[in-house]
Amino acid sequence: MEERRRIAAYGVLADAGGRVLLARGSEACPCPGVWQLPGGGIEHAEHPARAVERAFAEETGLTVAAAAIRAAIADVAAFPGDGVVMHTDRLIFAVEARGGELRPEPAGGSDELDWFTPAEAAAVPLMPFTAELLGLPVSPLPADLPRALPPAPAAPDADRRQRFAAYGLVTDPAGRVLLTMIADGYPGAGKWHLPGGGTDHGEQPAAGLLRELVEEAGQLGRVVGLLAVDNLHNPAALGPEGRPLDWHGVRVIYRVRVDAPTEAVVTELAGGSTARAAWFTPDQVRGLRMTEVAARATGHRGR
Repeated sequence: MEERRRIAAYGVLADAGGRVLLARGSEACPCPGVWQLPGGGIEHAEHPARAVERAFAEETGLTVAAAAIRAAIADVAAFPGDGVVMHTDRLIFAVEARGGELRPEPAGGSDELDWFTPAEAAAVPLMPFTAELLGLPVSPLPADLPRALPPAPAAPDADRRQRFAAYGLVTDPAGRVLLTMIADGYPGAGKWHLPGGGTDHGEQPAAGLLRELVEEAGQLGRVVGLLAVDNLHNPAALGPEGRPLDWHGVRVIYRVRVDAPTEAVVTELAGGSTARAAWFTPDQVRGLRMTEVAARATGHRGR
């Protein structure tokens, strides 16, 4: 089976009574007849917040504004007829309605829209990620449910890569911050960066981050919250073969606590992207040469 990945963004819109808007998949949808939060795939170079606003409008007719990131989860679905196993990283935003008129989009993905309390939603078939977000038991989809792959994007004119990654603002009980230095040969070499990196196929974002934390710094941590989502588009990044690559990175940033810190030591195999790892007091962080995302997460501009 071929392994594929996609990144998608969804919105949680509640009415005055606390009911949440859900969309039922049409025949054009990968899972027809199943209800889920409105949203869809993130296009190349598109910021996740803009993606949820666009997809929400297409699917429901409503204009919304993305607010705080609520969750980042992943799931895997098999499409045996196509010989594909699809891993989807799903970013869930709170959204606020700004206008428009509610209507479904049967040709695009939704043939019905409705407002549900969690108890009401429990009575209809739900995509697993939607059930989880509503605090409901997660049940597998019916085995006989007809499934089709999500629409494939148009073939790009040049090499493109879209990558999903999870990073952490990692602290210890003394208030120190853990940072990692990017190794030579990688974009940003010599700068201090947040621990973390790309997740593996089938891996949850938080689990991927904790794995990277061990590999890059030898630390055991626990995720205590979701901080932000970050977007990076570099249309002329240097690819592994030494030629330009149209690079789009989507990164979720968690707050992570290491309760029993030890000396930071890189444990990943030789050839990894991390040269060093170290703990810094808040005063020491100030003035470090850092990546943009690390500077924002720590509240320091760096240099």
